[in-house]
Amino acid sequence: MNAKGYSARDEQRLLDALGRGLLKEFPNPERSGCPDADVLKRIASRTMPLDQAEKWLDHLGSCSPCYSDFSEFRGAYESRRKRTLLAIAASILVAACIGGWFLLQRHNEGLVAQTALLDLRNRSLPRGTEPNLPVETLVVNRAARHWNIYLPLGSTEGTYEIRIVTDSGGLLLTATGEATLVSGIASLPVNVNLGSKNLGRCNLEIRKNIGEWNSFPLVLR
Repeated sequence: MNAKGYSARDEQRLLDALGRGLLKEFPNPERSGCPDADVLKRIASRTMPLDQAEKWLDHLGSCSPCYSDFSEFRGAYESRRKRTLLAIAASILVAACIGGWFLLQRHNEGLVAQTALLDLRNRSLPRGTEPNLPVETLVVNRAARHWNIYLPLGSTEGTYEIRIVTDSGGLLLTATGEATLVSGIASLPVNVNLGSKNLGRCNLEIRKNIGEWNSFPLVLR
C-alpha cells in the first residue's frame, strides 16, 4: 500500500465505485422513508443547512432510488453552476472589451481634438475677384493645441506670423511658425493655447515676415 495514501485520482475512482454500488445494492421499490424530491434537490444544491441535511444522509447511503435521484439533481446543479460561471466570465470579458474600446475611443478623440487641420489652399482670391466676395468660414475646435495650416497655393517656405483677432479688432492670440513645402503644399505648424476665453466669431490673420496680413473668417467652437 502506498504510504502517502490515495491520490486524488484514486480517491475519485473509489467514490465512483461506491456510487455504482449505492445505485444497485439498496433497492427500495416502496420508497419507504424517502424524503420529498425538494429535500433531495436542496441537499444536492447545498442550499439546505447541514444540521437539517444530516438526518437524511444515512437514508441516502441505504436507498438506491434516493441516491439515484440525488445523483441526477447533483449533476443538474453542477451543470447549471458551470453555465452560470461561464456566463459570468463571458459578461466580465464583454464588459472589459467594451470598457477598453470606450477608453481607446476617448483617447483617440482626445488626440483628434488636440490637433486641427486648417486648409487654406483654395482660400486665396484670384486676380480680378471682388474683394467683398464671401469667403467660407474656417471652423476649429478651440481645444486643439496644435494647428497644421495648409497655406494658400503659391505660398513659399519661411517664417510666418499668425494672429487671431475679434471682429472689433481685439487681439486674442499671436504665434509664429516655420512653413515647409511638402509635395508642393506649404504646411505651417503652430502651437496655440486659447485657454478658457469666451470666443465668438473672429478672424485668422497670417503674414510672412513683415508683409501684409491676409485675413480669413474663423469660428472657434
